Amino acid sequence: MAATKSQGSSFTLFMAGLTAACAGIAYFSGGFGKVSLVLGLVAVAYAVFRFIVIKPLEGKVALKVQPAAMQLAGIVVSILGWFVVLFGIHLTSSVSGRFTTTIVGFAITLIGVLYILPKASSKNAIWKA
Repeated sequence: MAATKSQGSSFTLFMAGLTAACAGIAYFSGGFGKVSLVLGLVAVAYAVFRFIVIKPLEGKVALKVQPAAMQLAGIVVSILGWFVVLFGIHLTSSVSGRFTTTIVGFAITLIGVLYILPKASSKNAIWKA
């Protein structure tokens, strides 16, 4: 998750700020909710600033450029699977029809996530050099 101590502390601050901001949104009607939202957003902004500051210290990435078309195809197939699930629920009112379209959509999504995207990511992998 984090390679250095500064990355880890920035990520922890980001997650804590995001949690506080979400709690602030949930309890916005109270005074504590507004304070929590503001403090959470400030913490998230500061964490993002720290991410930007430490980015040049990371060095050059060891991976080569991956094929963008194949990555895009994997993302499109994954999103298409979720659209099949979402629209399939509205196509039929029977439980078995909804179950079938959900399983088909889930299978399409898994093909995109578990087959196409890993192939795209390991096309020019460092260990294949």
